[in-house]
Amino acid sequence: MRLARFRRVFARPAWPTWAAFGLGLGLALGQAPWSLWPLALCALAGLIWLVARGETPGRSARIAWAGGAGHFALALSWIVEPFLVDIRHDGWMAPFALILMAAGLALFWGAAGAFAGWAGRGPRGRALAFVLALSAAELARGYVLTGFPWALPGHVWIGAPQMQLAALTGQYGLTLVTLLVAALPVLLPVGPGRSLGAGLAVAAVAGLGFWGWAREAARVSAEPDPPQVRLIQPNAAQHLKWRRDMIPVFWERQLAYTAEPGDPPPDLIVWPETAVPFWLENAGDGLKQISRAAGGVPVAAGIQRSDGPLAYNSLAVIGAGGRLLGLYDKHHLVPFGEYIPGAALLGRFGIRGLAANDVYGYAPGPGPRLLDFGARLGQALPLICYEAVFPQDLRGTARPRWILQVTNDAWFGTRTGPYQHLALARLRAVETGLPFLRAANTGVSAVIDGRGRVLASLPLGRAGQITAPLPPALAETPYARTGDAPVLILLCLGLAFFVATRAMK
Repeated sequence: MRLARFRRVFARPAWPTWAAFGLGLGLALGQAPWSLWPLALCALAGLIWLVARGETPGRSARIAWAGGAGHFALALSWIVEPFLVDIRHDGWMAPFALILMAAGLALFWGAAGAFAGWAGRGPRGRALAFVLALSAAELARGYVLTGFPWALPGHVWIGAPQMQLAALTGQYGLTLVTLLVAALPVLLPVGPGRSLGAGLAVAAVAGLGFWGWAREAARVSAEPDPPQVRLIQPNAAQHLKWRRDMIPVFWERQLAYTAEPGDPPPDLIVWPETAVPFWLENAGDGLKQISRAAGGVPVAAGIQRSDGPLAYNSLAVIGAGGRLLGLYDKHHLVPFGEYIPGAALLGRFGIRGLAANDVYGYAPGPGPRLLDFGARLGQALPLICYEAVFPQDLRGTARPRWILQVTNDAWFGTRTGPYQHLALARLRAVETGLPFLRAANTGVSAVIDGRGRVLASLPLGRAGQITAPLPPALAETPYARTGDAPVLILLCLGLAFFVATRAMK
């Protein structure tokens, strides 16, 4: 009886589904912190081959969905961490969050597989249709239902020279190229003496790597007297951050790091997201304490504020005497983290945002805006935490001099989430050609140049400060000028070709 059941599981069509799930796990190992992109590329090629062998839309969809489920189950395993901060209250939701997240996001991949099985003629046609459809599905994943473009296939290149291609194409174009390279062994003849596709895939990876290395190595004119920015990392673990006896500890720690002498001294000091333990309207003498510690140097600090019944997750710029010089309210909020869709109903059952302080959570700010830090530092685009995930959120203003992110990555745990968040910041720097500075509560705080290189950083789980020169801005990249429109048009044309071809059958 057991032997018969074992045979049924691994007999067609079941075994391709299980194999696809395993290949999805291999693909996830290309994400930070593992960054095993050769393994990920081979796993992706295997998944495309399995989808191409699907003889019906349903079978191709099932295989693609299984691959996506395996990929997201491992790559997004950090999603359980926020539920473990208050494990007695929220811990029961952790496994459901991971299962639902992985299964739900894999539906995008399943839809791409279904399209490939419906539109493609033969294995090669299905492989190419899947590449185009999956690229389109990943682009849609960045926009649909507020978007969640985390752990894209193209992200496996972050940290490798091939990442520089994002300056031309953005992360969705990088994903399209990644899928095309992985599909070459399926699209072109393979076999003894005929491994053309595999050879071209290796050549493409090597060519992109050489081009990326040359772009990274190109010299940039340094400023003779660059402005200095100090990033504060208090290392306030989330389960301790708001505890009454620990609030003064973290507060004094941040003031002490702010007051440390520097040679040269900082022109700006940055505290991470929600670093200030009081609300802006209840500041009392708090803002003056920050200003005194900074010696009058401006301080950009994450703080909460309210305006009537609305609460905001904000970044305040504090000048001499505690004067408020600038303010930015986060506008791209985390669903079920910072706000609850349908909060009026769900709040009755005790369900509220994990990172919010009341049932209704935060309200979104009006949108992207620049903060002016004066002649030396120029204008910066502020981002709060999750907003760095979305390249479209960097396109709503005039071009800034640099990008500033404040974040509390303590919510992401200590294994994978903070490193993936840092990786996405590096990719935003490449896409825009702008230096990217991030102050993170528990790490990783970093100074990143316009080619995505980490020039200075504080490791995860360490309290401290770094004072570093602001890197120069590079010329505006092609992607910064065009955004996702060229990739979207190319994908629409490719998918339309398959639809038209299918209609002529």
